[in-house]
Amino acid sequence: MSLDLSFFESVDSAMEVETVREYDKTCRNLIAVLNRVHSVHFEEVAQSVIDRIGEVKQHLENLSQIVPYQQYYSDLWTRTVQSSLFIVSFAFYLSTERLITTNEIESLFGDFHISIEECLHGYVTLTSELSRLAINSVTAGDYDRPLRISKFVKELYSGFQLLNLRNDLLRKRFDGIKYNIKKIEEVVYDISLRKLSSSSKSDSVNFTGGDDDL
Repeated sequence: MSLDLSFFESVDSAMEVETVREYDKTCRNLIAVLNRVHSVHFEEVAQSVIDRIGEVKQHLENLSQIVPYQQYYSDLWTRTVQSSLFIVSFAFYLSTERLITTNEIESLFGDFHISIEECLHGYVTLTSELSRLAINSVTAGDYDRPLRISKFVKELYSGFQLLNLRNDLLRKRFDGIKYNIKKIEEVVYDISLRKLSSSSKSDSVNFTGGDDDL
């Protein structure tokens, strides 16, 4: 009589589900923290998230212990991985105003294999959140930040244009970056029109000073 392994297989699946559930819970909590960026100081929010990245790394280590060797991709957890990549990308941007690299992601997340496509999904989500931040920055009276966000997102979009994206979902999401750029540009145009940014004010002062010399 052969041993029925179905019980062990069901236990293994249940362990995966529970591990991912806890991982997803942590990510949702960190996203909630990041959402505070629209109402409190950026530095505080970014640092509070960065201080907890170790929790994400631990979840990935737990997952790697029960995932079959070299079978790192699964619909069960790939969306959560993408969420965690967005989280670290956004927190890193808030701290440095630059894009986190794949090497920096690997150093933060440990040995769990992160695919390039998962990184790109995280970057696309970042552009969407930055378009929202550009709008809310104006409400908060920070008129220079949208200009910097605009430059950053355009550069990121240019990088995406160099890629031959084979993943249909990623390609569709990439197209959405154009709409994020459009929303940001509307904000930048309004700031420029009303001469609210420091560069606009500086240009205005220089122009006035030139008139006085004539």
